[in-house]
Amino acid sequence: MSLPPPDPALDLRRAAEAEAGALPALLLAAEHLAATVQGGGHGRRRAGAGEEFWQYRAAHAGDAARFIDWRRSARSDAQFVREREWQLAQSVHLWVDDAASMRFSGAPEGARARPEKAARARLLALALGVLMIRAGERVGLTGPLVPPRPGRAQLLALASHLSAPAPAGEYGAPEVAGVSSGARAVFLSDFLGDLAPLEAALGALAGRGVSGVLMQVLDPLEEEFPFEGRTVFESMTGALSHETREAGALRARYLARLAERRAALASLARAAGWQFSTHHTGAPAQGALLWLWAALERGAR
Repeated sequence: MSLPPPDPALDLRRAAEAEAGALPALLLAAEHLAATVQGGGHGRRRAGAGEEFWQYRAAHAGDAARFIDWRRSARSDAQFVREREWQLAQSVHLWVDDAASMRFSGAPEGARARPEKAARARLLALALGVLMIRAGERVGLTGPLVPPRPGRAQLLALASHLSAPAPAGEYGAPEVAGVSSGARAVFLSDFLGDLAPLEAALGALAGRGVSGVLMQVLDPLEEEFPFEGRTVFESMTGALSHETREAGALRARYLARLAERRAALASLARAAGWQFSTHHTGAPAQGALLWLWAALERGAR
């Protein structure tokens, strides 16, 4: 009895299914989100010894004869140099706050699930990493565990680290020891804790010539403060608690303090030469990803 001939299409499908099964769910979701965004190549565009033609320019004194394009020069009385494009890949470092406060979701029970702030932040960070690596960038984390590297294997490393169990701290602080000079960085957090560690991190990175973006990720409930009557407010770890009989009376003061916090974050970003934005987990993730992509493009110029 002879065996049937091998089916290349079936073998390819099995290999694809095996690869997909090995991918973390976070990476699959990130690649799906990244597919909704169309972007151009990143990297700083400079004249140099690349392989892509960029432009002609008039020859200057001191230009070597080998750089002159004699065919173009023959069409005029001047000599022209054929400049080429040099795509300088940059390193992009990601920090996603994984502290307890980021595990909050204000979606009511029985309603359509709204993601936790941490889940949305991880998704945005990894989808941005997908776009950057596809554009030839090196992407890693701000700490030393996952330094920036190119390639799909790096996406698996990022997804694995971002999916790991989170620490028990109430609020997070960025770790910047692994950020290289002249790189770009992305911080995603609710930024509801003490701002002193963030200010120190931004100051240290500004001294290294690092540009970047801050994205504050909040739940709509944290923006609207729709509470009335007797309410018990408790932190995600349970370490902080406050009970009031008139929650509605706190709304104006709460919103004022939230506005002050946002203004302080914007001021810190400006002082460091960074950009700042806020994203709500009730909004589609595509808009936030587009903003991050465009903000890093602006920062690379």
